[in-house]
Amino acid sequence: MADGIVLPESVDGHAGTHAKPALFRRRLIIMVKEPVAGRVKTRLARDVGSATALRVYRANMAAVVRRLANDERWQTVLSVAPAPAVARRHLPPQLPRVAQSTGDIGARMQAALSAPLGPRPAAGPVVLIGSDVPTVRPAHIAEAFRLLGRNDFVFGPAADGGFWLIGQRRTPLIRDAFPRPVAWSSPSTLADCLDALAHAGVGIADTLSDMDAAADLVRLGTSSGRVILPR
Repeated sequence: MADGIVLPESVDGHAGTHAKPALFRRRLIIMVKEPVAGRVKTRLARDVGSATALRVYRANMAAVVRRLANDERWQTVLSVAPAPAVARRHLPPQLPRVAQSTGDIGARMQAALSAPLGPRPAAGPVVLIGSDVPTVRPAHIAEAFRLLGRNDFVFGPAADGGFWLIGQRRTPLIRDAFPRPVAWSSPSTLADCLDALAHAGVGIADTLSDMDAAADLVRLGTSSGRVILPR
């Protein structure tokens, strides 16, 4: 364990041979939940049932992680909830993992953005995304890091008024990404964040969408190549 990061074991009981060193100039954090029916994609489950919602979540998480995690331009870390799930085998293997902190989504994101990249308290930019954006590609992450070269923060807008990506430059110091209360899961979420950071340099990445309802499955389902569509 380093920086609170757990290196998962491979199937033979040894540390994953493909795990990357803890100290990288760039870090991509993917926030994931333990894939348990009734605990993931609850809004989607109301439309298609918890079993289908779980299959969608598992497939999309695996596709997103597989697509982004092996890019050598950044280190990828899974930020896992709840904390005991960090060591469980049904998450994508051979990636560093860290438990999400407590509090609302803003507190958990800020804690992940503020975590050290190694022995130094702030070392290089960090980009954070969720695991349920089927159209995300490495080019989107690379563009976010590029924007952080000249901005303090970067946001990737979502079509529903929220955001699917947030990043922070972290040099010369770590700043609070949410200095004022934010109305989470509302059409004004991103606007609230941008208003609170009006005096900071903020870059805007591409607009993408996640899967929250059955209509999103129909519209975005084929984008990941692995998502199971309901009948």
